Amino acid sequence: MTTVPLDADPRKGSFDAVAESFLQEEGLPFAHVLDAQAIRQAFARRDALFAEDAIFSTEIVLWAFLAQALRDGKGAACTQAVADIAVYLVQTGGRPPSGDTGDYCRARAKLDLSALRQLVRHVAEQLGAQSNEDWLWHARHAKLVDGFTFTMPDTPDNQQAFPQPSSQPPGVGFPIARACAVLSLATGCLHDLAVGPYAGKESGETALLRQLLDGFQAGEVAVFDRYFCSFMMLGLLALRGVDVCARLHQRRQRNLRQARRLGPGDHLVMWVRPRRPAWMSEQTYATIPAALVLRQVEFVVSEPGKRPETITVVTTLTDPQAYSAVDIAELYNCRWNVELDILQIKHTLHLDHLRCKRPEMVLRELWVTLLAYNLIRKVIATAAAVHGKPPRRLGFTLACQKILSSWMLLATGACQETAAIWRLTLKHIAANEVANRPGRIEPRVPKRRRHRYPLMTRPRDELRKELATT
Repeated sequence: MTTVPLDADPRKGSFDAVAESFLQEEGLPFAHVLDAQAIRQAFARRDALFAEDAIFSTEIVLWAFLAQALRDGKGAACTQAVADIAVYLVQTGGRPPSGDTGDYCRARAKLDLSALRQLVRHVAEQLGAQSNEDWLWHARHAKLVDGFTFTMPDTPDNQQAFPQPSSQPPGVGFPIARACAVLSLATGCLHDLAVGPYAGKESGETALLRQLLDGFQAGEVAVFDRYFCSFMMLGLLALRGVDVCARLHQRRQRNLRQARRLGPGDHLVMWVRPRRPAWMSEQTYATIPAALVLRQVEFVVSEPGKRPETITVVTTLTDPQAYSAVDIAELYNCRWNVELDILQIKHTLHLDHLRCKRPEMVLRELWVTLLAYNLIRKVIATAAAVHGKPPRRLGFTLACQKILSSWMLLATGACQETAAIWRLTLKHIAANEVANRPGRIEPRVPKRRRHRYPLMTRPRDELRKELATT
């Protein structure tokens, strides 16, 4: 591995190609969120800057990998990435590679995983620190928590690291991983992610969330659904000075006989610490409060054509003067944003099924995709700040398309009207409001029929042998 000097040429030996593709125009809000120097330092601190040859340097490989994450179909292939690199190097006076993808794939496998994760967190933290105050909830940062799964190619290595569900016969299913994500309510950025197998000891979403608790800061508010709502989870967050707003777990009784009434459907309740769970050490258990005073708020959700449903929310925000029952209900209602964010990550950025055939490359593809997601969120936040709109109201898919439309032009520095392009891009992104569409009613049914092939229920080798004998 050859180390690249930190004082290298600003175009040839730096990460400007990455940074300038995601809005680094001076004078704009958030222009210094993840600049070229920050990217370089993240890799340099781990001695992970490499130049295997004059072509596939760290910055070139990361730039091409990000383009793969943003594209779909044929544009996400490694052959397209190598073609992008060839065009980039021709435009910047470098030596283009051959059409072989082997060298690029080997260089991509050397990208430092911890540096990629640090860059993802760096973008989210910087953007959160610089957020407009009116984007926050009661001047506080709220973080949304939820879990999801994704699959990957059916290879022996992937199966060993992330086995398919035991209910599926061998050779029929796909390796599957479980993830737990923490995202910002203000900006939509992903702050951190924990990944593990789909099944097995300590592989549930709550176990994954416990790996992320150190990323929460005192004064923040964690918002999650009832699956995470347990005494121990609330106690662990309370130790960090983090408030919680969550739906009451379905197994916990709504016992209000000893509760203190604050208003209609609004009570103070006390939860007593249960016995120490097997996963918790005695030292940690001793630090958990013996009891928690919580606020229990009930509100009714009505949808046309459905029976009204009573939702019970539990929160550590116990002051009714500072936070009314309506405020608590609205905060929990914002939890739905995390579902939409994960939908964008999985479908717009194609994280529902990754492409790499080895688990270490699956993780690299995962973190590069999340880095691309956060950088797109930075562009959306810039458009929101410039045009005076909340970033949650602006569409994600259009922002991806706008970035890709000028990807090569901005990276090579060949654009003569960079400021004009960015002004137009931000104007179009700000005009694309998608979060508030009153009167929109659409049936959730597809019109186009899928192919009527049956699902695979036996291994492919058996089916091939059966076809060969017919």
